[in-house]
Amino acid sequence: MLYLIIFTILFITELIYFRIANQFNIIDKPNERSSHTSITLRGGGIIFYFGALIYFILSGFEYPYFFLGLTLMTAVSFADDVMTLSNKIRLLIHLISVMLMAFELHIFDMPWYYLLIIFIVVIGVINAYNFMDGINGITVSYSLAVCGLLIMMNNQVDFIDNDLLIYTMLALLVFAYFNFRTKAKCFAGDVGSVAIAFILLFALAALILKTQNLIYILFLSVYGIDTIWTIIRRLSKRENIFQAHRSHLYQYLGNEAGVNKLLVSFTYGILQFIIGLLVIQMADKSLNTQLIFAFGLIFALSVFYLISKEYIVKKYIRNIIK
Repeated sequence: MLYLIIFTILFITELIYFRIANQFNIIDKPNERSSHTSITLRGGGIIFYFGALIYFILSGFEYPYFFLGLTLMTAVSFADDVMTLSNKIRLLIHLISVMLMAFELHIFDMPWYYLLIIFIVVIGVINAYNFMDGINGITVSYSLAVCGLLIMMNNQVDFIDNDLLIYTMLALLVFAYFNFRTKAKCFAGDVGSVAIAFILLFALAALILKTQNLIYILFLSVYGIDTIWTIIRRLSKRENIFQAHRSHLYQYLGNEAGVNKLLVSFTYGILQFIIGLLVIQMADKSLNTQLIFAFGLIFALSVFYLISKEYIVKKYIRNIIK
């Protein structure tokens, strides 16, 4: 019953945000790099923060440093949605937020070079999550898959308060109602993609620390492969990797190849969920078996990515140029 009440509160909160966004003209206008063609409300993903806020209050203020980091991350991302901020300001807030997350996870006793690597990876993943938010439904489909996997693991390992994950799942379902459509009512915006990435990374980091097993990083493997190979391709073409673009595989599939965008988004989510189930099965195996599985998975995903990308480029993009 409580979860139904929370879902209703989040649904009403989202509707209130829509009224505010309409009043203050918080919208996303399509341009040459967009995958949409009509003006759409931006920032609907702020509901992920409100899901965490409700949890924070009802839990008796559990995970205060994490929540403070999430609040800072959400605030700067929302400001960037409304008015473009300096990259230096955003990077500074991201760094502070990740430091607060690290403090919550009690990892500051690690050697400084481990912490440096962790900070770079976490900030990189958060920004990659943001870059991957380019078509209707992809962020919510993928996040539902990852959140579902984390809930499954939490029932086995108990690495985090399950209500944080459940409230996050409820917020995702509310957002899915408005976003997983051919013509979306709203987009997540930076505020949504960054907030959900921060929440899921906190839970994933807690799982890895509790189990002392890095294999669970493969819960993000599908996004990781698309992001890394896209960056490599853009660097090879001497493009600015921080500039807006639409050259991810999912964008090529949805735009150039004409595959239904919701099908692309659903495929990314279901593929990650299936991979996650395999990861869970492999987690109890020997280290050598896990390494073989991990490298085999990364190799297979990379081959599929590269072949698919090259096929689309040859069949659709080069023909258009000709």
